[in-house]
Amino acid sequence: MSAMHYKGFYARVEFDNDDGIFVGHIAGINDVVGFHADNVAGLKAAFHESVDDYVATCQRVGKPAEKSFSGNMMFRVDPALHAKAALAAELAGKSLNQWGEETIAEAIGRAKSASFRERLRPGAEGAAPSANKRKSKAS
Repeated sequence: MSAMHYKGFYARVEFDNDDGIFVGHIAGINDVVGFHADNVAGLKAAFHESVDDYVATCQRVGKPAEKSFSGNMMFRVDPALHAKAALAAELAGKSLNQWGEETIAEAIGRAKSASFRERLRPGAEGAAPSANKRKSKAS
């Protein structure tokens, strides 16, 4: 999995080996906005076009384009994991919220590093140039 970013929006990108194309979707929004291309340059162009189209469509229909989060995360975990996290936070002299935020930030840093390493892999980019296509739907 790889991620792209443009104008504050991010997209998850995967390669569809059956069709020989890169397929992406804008992440972190409730609307469905997808795009695809058969080469990296085309994929970037299709992503930028999809973001610009999404923002314009939202403005046209009078709704805000989604891209920010409240900062509140609510999720359920196994009670034993909750207890271990609370203990780890206490031993670190932090609240569970402080400890959780730091732990999540560290995990994101590791994920970004792994994604960056994947991009450096020989042959990760570079398919023959061709036309790109996109699809989007803002609700």
